[in-house]
Amino acid sequence: MSETISFQSVLDHLLDSKKEIPQTHLKLYSDLDSKSLRLFLDVWPSVKPTRKLLLLDELLTHFDSDNIVSYEGIGRGLINDPDGEVRARAIRLLSESDDPQLVGTLTEILLNDTDLAPRMEAALLIGEFILLGELEAIKEDLQRKSEDALISIIKSEENPTLRKRALEALGYSSRPEIATLIESAFERADPAWVATALLAMGRSHDERWSENVVSMVLDEDPLIRFAAVQAAGELNIEDAGPILLKILEDEEEDDDVVTAAIWSLSQIGGDDARIYLVNLIEQTEDEDLVEYLEDALENLDFMEELNKFDLLALDGDDDLKEIDLDDDDDK
Repeated sequence: MSETISFQSVLDHLLDSKKEIPQTHLKLYSDLDSKSLRLFLDVWPSVKPTRKLLLLDELLTHFDSDNIVSYEGIGRGLINDPDGEVRARAIRLLSESDDPQLVGTLTEILLNDTDLAPRMEAALLIGEFILLGELEAIKEDLQRKSEDALISIIKSEENPTLRKRALEALGYSSRPEIATLIESAFERADPAWVATALLAMGRSHDERWSENVVSMVLDEDPLIRFAAVQAAGELNIEDAGPILLKILEDEEEDDDVVTAAIWSLSQIGGDDARIYLVNLIEQTEDEDLVEYLEDALENLDFMEELNKFDLLALDGDDDLKEIDLDDDDDK
């Protein structure tokens, strides 16, 4: 029978910098009640700076691999921490939050924080809230506030990397002026800006960008190629499928581009994509790659089922329209 660990003993262990942080402790930081969160925040100032970052990095790794845990309480509690690196990690712990009350805090960090790292993370998370706005899951005024903050960053003389992150986040927005910003970035000579524009195109789910994306899938710059391959999948560009298969056949191709091509093929779908992915699984001995390929096949199955559902829904709408027309004739 396993011994129950009290949260106080977990905190005592955290304070001892000579001890490693056990993996078994990480899940105990999840879904903290108000009393436990207060205990955590009370001891936090006494934890050494390097130990703080170690814990947060461990929590983030665990968070990425376990979709059951939630460290939202810790993220909220540390979002105004004096250390910019702590603030940045706290925002990442909030990446799955859909609480619109966070928008004000995030825009304040984006516009006024003294450190770049939390501003970068704030821009990324603000993009997720813009997506929620497009899905009508948050109020329109909050979405517009988020968009206005990001636009002000892009049009400023701020750090170029932050401005690129802001444009990527704005890719989710359907506001007409965003397309102009994306086009402007795409036409720059700087490959990093072109890649940013491509990522924003993918997030837009707007078919207007299909030709731009396909034109860059085989670009000689790996940064641009990677972004274009990702965008091709996000936009479900069927014409990109054969090109992605060609990329996978290139033994000298960049690993990041290869993994992006695999996932994009799973989004685009088709018999050729399925056959190729199955063959890759049979040929590779890399366990991590096999797992990734299996995830891609699951995603391909999901996308195909989703497309079937959409087609059925469209057929259903047509039937309803016919019934409505018949009813009108009877009147």
